[in-house]
Amino acid sequence: MSDSVSINDMIKVGMGDFKVGKAPAQIITLGLGSCVGITMYDRVTKVGGMLHAMLPESSRILDGSNKAKFVDTGIVELLTALETAGASLNRLEVKLAGGAAMFPNIVDTASPVLQIGANNVKATKQWLAKFGLRLTSEETGENFGRTIVLDLNTGDLEIRAIGQEVRHI
Repeated sequence: MSDSVSINDMIKVGMGDFKVGKAPAQIITLGLGSCVGITMYDRVTKVGGMLHAMLPESSRILDGSNKAKFVDTGIVELLTALETAGASLNRLEVKLAGGAAMFPNIVDTASPVLQIGANNVKATKQWLAKFGLRLTSEETGENFGRTIVLDLNTGDLEIRAIGQEVRHI
């Protein structure tokens, strides 16, 4: 995270939420465990956005009113907001983080339905392909949570995790 960015330039994304911004802002989300953080960035306009999706599909849940909670509907909402903010969808750089197996000892022997992290990553890749968007970088899986920060000046995605070195993709 750049030292020159003030707290006022930090856009916070909660769970089941998405935000869009423009440089010099940065967008941050905390607590990506099995959730996925999907970032999209237009290097020309320096407009970008982040989705913190909790589940792969809205169709399996009775109350799907919070579209950002789900990969399938959240990506549509994010793309619409990015285009409205001036991003060109054919220039988007897409990065993905999260999708961890937070309870691997339980999930390894359980039903695939309980493999939420892996299912979130799979759904994200399927939806990106449907929209013709290419995933440019990812750090997914493992068994630890992540905090991610998207720098809207550069498109750099900083990934922090307890006990891990800070990474940039």
